[in-house]
Parts: sequence; structure tokens; C-alpha cells
Amino acid sequence: MNREQGEGTRRVPPLPREHLSSPVTRTVLTVQQKMLSAAREYLRGEGFMEFLPPLIGPVTDPAVRGAKQVDIDYYGHRYKLMASVILYKQATLVGFDKIFFIAPNVRLEPPETSATHRHLAEFHQIDVEMAGATRADITRVAEQLVMHVVGQVVRDLPAELESLGRDPGAFNELLLGLPFDRMPHAAAVDALRGDRHDQNPDAEIDWPGEEILSRKASRPFFLTDYPKGSRGFYDRESRTEPGRLNNFDLIAPEGYGELSSGSEREFEYERIMARMRETGENPAKYEWYLNMVRDGIPDSAGFGLGLERFTRYVCGLDAVWRASAYPKIPGVVSP
Repeated sequence: MNREQGEGTRRVPPLPREHLSSPVTRTVLTVQQKMLSAAREYLRGEGFMEFLPPLIGPVTDPAVRGAKQVDIDYYGHRYKLMASVILYKQATLVGFDKIFFIAPNVRLEPPETSATHRHLAEFHQIDVEMAGATRADITRVAEQLVMHVVGQVVRDLPAELESLGRDPGAFNELLLGLPFDRMPHAAAVDALRGDRHDQNPDAEIDWPGEEILSRKASRPFFLTDYPKGSRGFYDRESRTEPGRLNNFDLIAPEGYGELSSGSEREFEYERIMARMRETGENPAKYEWYLNMVRDGIPDSAGFGLGLERFTRYVCGLDAVWRASAYPKIPGVVSP
């Protein structure tokens, strides 16, 4: 099998030596290093404290959209590799008000997601959580974080962007300095049905639908107000509009799709238990987390911003694996 196949089939990364020695890879990872440095600079400047993320735990994020969690044997107990550190972010707020991780995640995505060119089985997120925050507060943090990171790359690495076919001036014109637009989930469903895409109004925007919306956009925008049942038990349900979640996705333009997901969080024991029952979760698996919730955790809001997806967008890459030194494409056995 060729290491890179034709249009419409899965494209497989080259072997490590070829990939790591490629001028494109070196440029992309140089940009990514600048992005990480700028992200830390912005978040620390806003008073966020960085924590080292846990890699394993008795339970992980259940809302992984069709992906399988990875079990390991931890001294005779079945533990999970982290698919997301969302529960640990909430727990950390009992001691610190504003926190972030640069967190590795492992999700065994369905093999067919390799055709989307934006899924990896192993990836990293810039995970942010803030006590006492509303959705408006945390989307402002996400927006300013993205602007700061892109602004630093445009300022310091314009030649690298140009070598990748990206126009630094276009970022200045279309992204920097202006607030991102908002689109409610219901409006997105109407728009997609107007384009003859049969989007389920009670579910997350599906990947083809997300790409349609993304291709029509010229700059990032927030998709908001997903219906209850489409996301995990920790996304807070509106207190004034039952059935609607106070959450969001950040969608990149040009067809690059989702960069980030976030929400206000449920933090009250009774509401979390009710949401777990509604989603079919087994509360016994979440004993440590529920014990902390019962004793009291702060209300909060937060998000996870996919580092490799963000890098793909900034660098204008045709596939997300190009933004990883050792990429793991769903369904493909790799070093």
C-alpha cells in the first residue's frame, strides 16, 4: 500500500524519518511551538495556573462521540487512558480558581473518521476551566486566546506561514481584533436544511454539516445552545430554557471545522445525578468525582481547544496528522 493514497481514500502518514525530516513538518512544528508558547503566555497573563494532567484514572469523559475508551490494568483495577480531563478540571477548582492543562488524549475513533482528515487517535488539548464563569466569560477567554496565539504567529513567523501557503495579512484582516460571530444550534439546523442537508435537530451537528457551515464562513464563529441529550452530563442545562445547554463549539472557517468545545458546567449533585440517569451513565463508576461534587465544587465554565486542529487551521494543512510529530490516524497501526 502506498504511504499516501489518492483522493477519496485514507491518506497514511509517512514513516517517522521521512515525516520528521520533511521541511513542511519542521515548519509546521515550529509554528506549533510558537502557538504553545503564546497560549501559555496569554493564559498565565490572565491569571490561569498550569497543571500537569493525569494520564489515567478510574473513569474518563464519557461524551467522546462514537470513539472507544482505552482500558488498562492498574494493579488489578480497570482504569482508563484519558479521553478528556474534563472531570479533573472541575475537581481542581476546589483549590484554584483559574486553571489550564496541555493535556494528551487517547480516543479510538471509528476508522471511517480517517476520511475527515481532522481526527487523530492521539492528540492534545489546551484545556481551560474557570470558577464562577459564565458562557460569556469563557467564550471571551477562548476568543482572546485564539486571537493572541494567531497574532503572535503572524508577528513572529510570517515567513513560515507564507512558505506553507498562508497569507499573514489575511489573518489580520479576517480574524484579529473583531469578536467572533455566534450561531445558535437551531439556526445552524435551519441553514443546513436549507442546503438540503438533513441535520437531526436533537443531535450534535454532524461532521458533513459542520464542514458545510465551516466552508461558508470567512472567520471563526461559535455554535451555541446545543439540545440537551446531545452532550455529556456535565454541560449545564439552561435554568430558564429547559432542554437547551449553555455550551458552545468554536468552528474554524474554510472547511477546517471544530477547534474547541466548551460549556458552563453542572456542579450540583442532584442535577448531575439526574443527568447521569438520563444519559444512561453508571454513577458507581464516578465515585471519586461524585464524592467531590457532594462535598461541593465551584460552578464553572471551560473548554478544550484541540492543539493539532488549531495548528492545522493556522498552517492551512490538508490533514491534521501533519500537525503531529508521531501521528496516529484512526484505524492505522503507526509507530
